[in-house]
Amino acid sequence: MTAMTIQAVVFDIGGVLEITPDLGVTGMWESRLGLAPGELNKRMHDTWHGGSIGTISEDEVHQALTERLGFDEQQLADFMGDMWREYLGTANTELIDYARRLRPRYRTGIVSNSFVGAREREQAAYGFEDLVDEIIYSHECGMSKPDPRIYALACDRLQADPAQMVFLDDFEPCVAGARHAGIHAVLYQDNAQAIRDIGNLLAR
Repeated sequence: MTAMTIQAVVFDIGGVLEITPDLGVTGMWESRLGLAPGELNKRMHDTWHGGSIGTISEDEVHQALTERLGFDEQQLADFMGDMWREYLGTANTELIDYARRLRPRYRTGIVSNSFVGAREREQAAYGFEDLVDEIIYSHECGMSKPDPRIYALACDRLQADPAQMVFLDDFEPCVAGARHAGIHAVLYQDNAQAIRDIGNLLAR
């Protein structure tokens, strides 16, 4: 029974610790630039992917935006400001407070499919480095959920076997990936449900 006792609780960020509604930024900029719907992401697809696994830098993202969308310096600053505003959303204060209360009884962590520049901005906005013991960003480790290796990395960093870990995410494929890795994964729907489901696992 001891081996099955939960030792670590891990959270996703976007849609979980952050409330991140779609603000329509991409569509707004497509209209502004005279692009067809879907064209912006089509042009930037490889850049968005590279930024999410850290194969390109923020400066290279900005260069690609300038070259492919024809941005001048002010347009680039405005676009990135809009994108980061949508990306960061607002704090889910109830869930953040819950995560904070789990320590020190449990080791806590974050596993996030992220983008270059996210750590600095999220730390400035929400102080996540002070909230949990470990943060694993896809752009820093070079892999993203539901890659089984990212769950293995979380277990290693938090010194817990998969069966000793609870993971909360709002995206079903990422929840399924964690479960496939042997982790107790909870699909986030709302705060009350998530806190209740995690609490039931911790009480086992």
